Amino acid sequence: MIKMSLRGTKRRSNPLSRREWLTLAWKGMLAFCGLLGLDGLLRFLSYKPESSPPTVFRLGLATKYPPGSRTLIPEARALLIQDTPGFKAYSLVCTHLGCQVKVIGEGLTCPCHGSRFDLQGNVLNGPATQPLHPLVLEVQPKGDLILYII
Repeated sequence: MIKMSLRGTKRRSNPLSRREWLTLAWKGMLAFCGLLGLDGLLRFLSYKPESSPPTVFRLGLATKYPPGSRTLIPEARALLIQDTPGFKAYSLVCTHLGCQVKVIGEGLTCPCHGSRFDLQGNVLNGPATQPLHPLVLEVQPKGDLILYII
């Protein structure tokens, strides 16, 4: 039964029954979960991936690297080696699980799981089973050295 108060607003004479309260709570929770799901879907659909990392690195003049030198190229995660036949470059990404390999003494060591490599990228001991990936180098006619990550 609904009664009118002196001010003209409607008031319920009976409070919500248990069934009405549970129905209201259930529908409220369902609406809340639907809004959360919609928010997640909208964020998923509006995702903008980061730009891909560079794949071409200009290293300067080749004469800058003396014979027998080993140079870390941190932005490329690579090691540049200048030896008698010419330049070589190896990726410093471990072939086991992708950790960055560190130069230690006359070799390379993965700090994550202990794989060791020689300066030619060959595996000395595992758990890695494949050598480090060689990278493509180009010496341009004017003497500039270009490193390509493929």
